[in-house]
Amino acid sequence: MVKLSERLKGIASSSTLEMTARANALKKQGISVINLAAGEPDFPTPEFIRKATVQALEEGFTRYTPATGIPELKEAIVQKFRRDNQLSYEVPQIVVSCGAKHSLYNLLQVLCGKDDEVLFGSPYWVSYPELVRLAGATPVAVPTEKYHFRLTKEAILPRLSSRTKVILLNSPSNPTGSVYEREELEAVAELAVSKDLFLISDEIYEKLVYDGKKHHSVASFGKEVFERTATVNGVSKAYAMTGFRIGYFGGPKPLAEAVGILQSHSTSNPTSISQKAALAALTGDSSETERMAEVFRERRNRILAGLGRIAGLKAVRPEGAFYVFCDISGWGLASLEAAQRLLEEVHVAVVPGEGFGTDRHLRLSFAASAETIDEGIRRMEQWVSQGVRR
Repeated sequence: MVKLSERLKGIASSSTLEMTARANALKKQGISVINLAAGEPDFPTPEFIRKATVQALEEGFTRYTPATGIPELKEAIVQKFRRDNQLSYEVPQIVVSCGAKHSLYNLLQVLCGKDDEVLFGSPYWVSYPELVRLAGATPVAVPTEKYHFRLTKEAILPRLSSRTKVILLNSPSNPTGSVYEREELEAVAELAVSKDLFLISDEIYEKLVYDGKKHHSVASFGKEVFERTATVNGVSKAYAMTGFRIGYFGGPKPLAEAVGILQSHSTSNPTSISQKAALAALTGDSSETERMAEVFRERRNRILAGLGRIAGLKAVRPEGAFYVFCDISGWGLASLEAAQRLLEEVHVAVVPGEGFGTDRHLRLSFAASAETIDEGIRRMEQWVSQGVRR
């Protein structure tokens, strides 16, 4: 009989991946499923990145690399941080990992232990509490709805304790699409400095902001906060490279060294050819990324207009990323039941809010074609009109 380790007890599976898997299983049965659950761009990886990948393969770049990434990719990340985020990291402060999620995992593993608490906003990305628990620490989900779904200083203060060690920020946010104002981040930065807290800033959606909003990196607000922040990013969302599994962070050199040791004994290096692809992405033409962001903005407007016609549903207007977070309390259903019934009865896949820390919301992705969005809205509207309580 297999006896699993204690640390895996209470760790939930990813609800986003579960819904996508269920939708794909129905598709294999020949059922027409509208997938509004996906957490990845539906665009092809830009051609120049694909060519760089093939070139790396053909040139035989298939061996081990340094555990924390090849020097030329780390230098490109340094330049990206300087160009886009006004952050002056040096190469030894950069670690390349197997996706931004892996970077977050590594950071929490080396920073936290059983006596520590990690604060993050609720609703939250489904993996945040589980990554904290895997590090042996205690996740503290801070309600943010009254603060426009942003983890502000005012939201944080009542939840601080002597055990608080890390504040985890996410802007633009998954699942709400909220984008933090500069003044809000500055206040959190000042709090972190005054209370001797560390910040992890998850900025994976930074290239996808709308309505004239501007992305700000909290680590750029002065030397003191820079020295106590890890800035996490990756190529998955901005360049439609989810399967390449390349994420990275910049942070204090001792932290980067510690993560390097951990990674050398776990995954070793990120995939060699994926690193070459990421190098092309970060140093190449950005016009495809800009085009994707504009299409996402148009799709956001389209899905919001459709959702506005559905009775009992209130959509939160996203300022970034590619999700709409919808309050379904008017339906009188818990989020899991609503998501299951939408999938089973009208074959529309969405993600229940339960995994994000709220049972009265659903997350819908607009990383789908206009036709897919329209059909999904049509099916949902028809389903609601027939009575969701039946």
